[in-house]
Amino acid sequence: MTRAAPPLAGITVVALEQAVAAPFATRQLADLGARVIKIERPDGGDFARGYDTSVRGLSAHFVWLNRSKESLTLDLKHAAAGGILARLLARADVFVQNLAPGAADRLGLSASALRARDPRLVVCNVSGYGAAGPYAAKKAYDLLVQSETGVVSITGTGDVPCRVGISIADIAAGMYAYSAVLTALFRRQATGTGTTIDLSLFDALVEWMGFPLYHAAYTGNELRRSGPNHISIAPYGPFRTSAGHVYLAIQNTREWIRFCSDVLGRPGMHDEERFRTNEQRVRHRDALREVIEEVFGTLPLDEVAARLERAQIAYARMNSVREVLEHPQLTTRGRWADIGSEAGPLRAVKPPVTIEGVEAVMGDVPALGQHTGAILQELGFDDGTVATWRKEAVI
Repeated sequence: MTRAAPPLAGITVVALEQAVAAPFATRQLADLGARVIKIERPDGGDFARGYDTSVRGLSAHFVWLNRSKESLTLDLKHAAAGGILARLLARADVFVQNLAPGAADRLGLSASALRARDPRLVVCNVSGYGAAGPYAAKKAYDLLVQSETGVVSITGTGDVPCRVGISIADIAAGMYAYSAVLTALFRRQATGTGTTIDLSLFDALVEWMGFPLYHAAYTGNELRRSGPNHISIAPYGPFRTSAGHVYLAIQNTREWIRFCSDVLGRPGMHDEERFRTNEQRVRHRDALREVIEEVFGTLPLDEVAARLERAQIAYARMNSVREVLEHPQLTTRGRWADIGSEAGPLRAVKPPVTIEGVEAVMGDVPALGQHTGAILQELGFDDGTVATWRKEAVI
């Protein structure tokens, strides 16, 4: 049976991207069938290539973010680069960039200049703090944006504020860029014209901080750091068993009653004055933990889990990252696929969204400049010119 073309087949994306945010957005597009041409510096490429060598000599970040793309090396400061970019962008539907503040404008790649030449082009600019305002010229990295948006202030324990362990500012911005590009392409079908998209890591993460911001604005009180516990729900968090911890998240009265009777074996406990309501349980959190761990502490984790299953109480174990690699919810549903790379076959997680009749592309991770020659030939440059550019380190 002939496989159907992926949804974004025929869409070409040119990406001047590095690190996480923009590459994460364009990888989603590539997985849906868009042709993503990634422009990289000849002297090392996207600096994420050098973050580590943990994936058979390749960077884990780069492998995660750049499958299904083509790599074109180009020294953007060389006089010849403008002509190459012009031919490339003339064939593009989307241009995505997350260069340092002001860099795209200095290269003649501002949205106004590009869309004056091609009104159908969708231009997506990803920045740290936005195109205007007192922070517009600041460089932004994930930790710094987490700090500026207040994420660090509410993450960690009472004594130690922490960065969230993954790059949530970059990931948030990347997902908004991805959805915005799809929206712009959808609108272009109706209007015939492209648009300019501006988004920042800062604004993306401020959106994700909605609950703490509204809470502080309307109560005058900021959320306290509560580690793995919930500031306003109990029991919620890790509880010690005789071997390891179980994580609970009891959020309604029905579950609380079943938990007391069927799991703890204390059917009257749910109606004690200090535990009767969620507010009372939060107020007496330490006493509640003591009672729960008095029971759990005599039982192995598997027995606690079995009781919770029988009572239909939500719970989880804290898996290590290595355990997630073999998580049964991934393996039984075929959530892993093999992709190619210069280091050989690699295992990669499929995109989280499953669309009926659509199979993710899951293409190779490109070597630096792997597609340069083929792309330049496609653009009409002769072999002699290409050879000269290689000698002069233009490409």
